[in-house]
Amino acid sequence: MTIAVCPGSYDPVTAGHLDVIERSARFFDEVHVVVAVNAAKTPMFSEATRVDVIRRALDKDGCTNITVASTDGLITDYCRQVGASVIVKGLRQNGDYEAELGMALVNRKLAGIETLFLPADPILEHISSSIVKDVARHGGDVTGMVPDCVVPMLAEALAEERTRKD
Repeated sequence: MTIAVCPGSYDPVTAGHLDVIERSARFFDEVHVVVAVNAAKTPMFSEATRVDVIRRALDKDGCTNITVASTDGLITDYCRQVGASVIVKGLRQNGDYEAELGMALVNRKLAGIETLFLPADPILEHISSSIVKDVARHGGDVTGMVPDCVVPMLAEALAEERTRKD
């Protein structure tokens, strides 16, 4: 059985993330989507919320060989725990390769885990969590960039963010 891990912050999960996850599920027996918790970052959504949203989005799409979890440790440690032999990362055109290559080499050195780079769907390659949040912050419509349930969640989180600043 081949197990893959798709790690990310998923803050929030985007249509591009879901595309890479769903495509990965066609190649591997089991895929673990792992919300990586980084203590150095302040996410818009809690770890539990991010896990829940991803689960709901994937359940809606009928994916049965995908597990959604989180970790605040090394992704390589998570891979060892579940017996994963590969990490899958989606790549867009905007320099993702350079950033991801260093992590891939470190993961291979730490645990012998290989990284598979999956090119983004050209229709979705411009979408990132940062862009989604920026568009939403400025009143733009992010429908289609994120799962439908995320649109009102973003609006609520941004309203709370504005209240804290005032």
